[in-house]
Amino acid sequence: MTTTLDRETADRFARIALGHVEREYPHKPGHVLAGASDLQSPRETHPVFFGSFDWHSCVHGYWMLVRLLNRFPDMPSAEAIRALLTRQLTGESIAGECATFDRPMNRGFERPYGWGWLLKLAAELEAAEDRSFARTLRPLTDRIVARIHYFLPLATYPVRVGTHFNTAFALRLATDYGEAVKDKALNDLLRTTARRWYGRDANCPAWGEPSGDDFLSSTLIEAECMRRLLPEAEFSEWWTHFMPNLMQCEPKTLFVPATVSDRSDGKIAHLDGLNLSRAWCWRSLAKSVAEPDARRQIMDEAAANHLATALPHVAGDYMGEHWLASFAVLALEA
Repeated sequence: MTTTLDRETADRFARIALGHVEREYPHKPGHVLAGASDLQSPRETHPVFFGSFDWHSCVHGYWMLVRLLNRFPDMPSAEAIRALLTRQLTGESIAGECATFDRPMNRGFERPYGWGWLLKLAAELEAAEDRSFARTLRPLTDRIVARIHYFLPLATYPVRVGTHFNTAFALRLATDYGEAVKDKALNDLLRTTARRWYGRDANCPAWGEPSGDDFLSSTLIEAECMRRLLPEAEFSEWWTHFMPNLMQCEPKTLFVPATVSDRSDGKIAHLDGLNLSRAWCWRSLAKSVAEPDARRQIMDEAAANHLATALPHVAGDYMGEHWLASFAVLALEA
């Protein structure tokens, strides 16, 4: 089993995404219909991100494609990715995406999961050799940044579930964009919010993990969010208090890969994503402690177990195939 992202694996994942980012149906809409005029096809509502079963999965399918293109610009599928970006990321199509976001009833559309992924895509486009696509996306990017600035001060409490509403995951992804464009105001807001929401957390019991349709560990993604946002010394102290029994592999549930009983069920298939996202978090968190700290080996082993359990199931049934490769890339690159 591969444990790093090589050219062959990248091309395989890219071909999976190329097979669904322009697949319009089946489609799960996520916006509010304010009237009959809002009854449109997915492609009419979302001129770019109409594929991959739902809007956010299509966004992170594009993120993965751009990421893989940036890493392996000569892989066999590279030209197909460039053609897709040229065909789809146009000023007119992004204006159509913005129009959907601007509908009065869509204030909370894709908050916060899709917001985080859109900014993650924008960050990757900023790192591309051709930055014209980042400029094309910017009207939508700016809308998301503005919504984050408006929403976070109003959000008294975090959301700690293991699904799309998890706030730590969105902060974690948004930070990559803030750093990519050196947006100090955004990153200051993200850091202040993370401290306010999670700074006093300690002795995490990981209660309720995993739930039946989790694709995130609310415990580990919180830790990964804090690792990404806090200065090294501050995070080290926080992490020690947050998971004081790590050397005893406690809470035990975080070290045991989830069982996936039916990959044709979209909710149960989320658990493959849980295993991949846990692998990503464990790998990233392991690198926050230096050798010969024994915690590093424990975390690396936990990551390897989760990765080995999930990686063979990235493709197969469309309920997982339309999104899992993105999480595999996060895990393999951690």
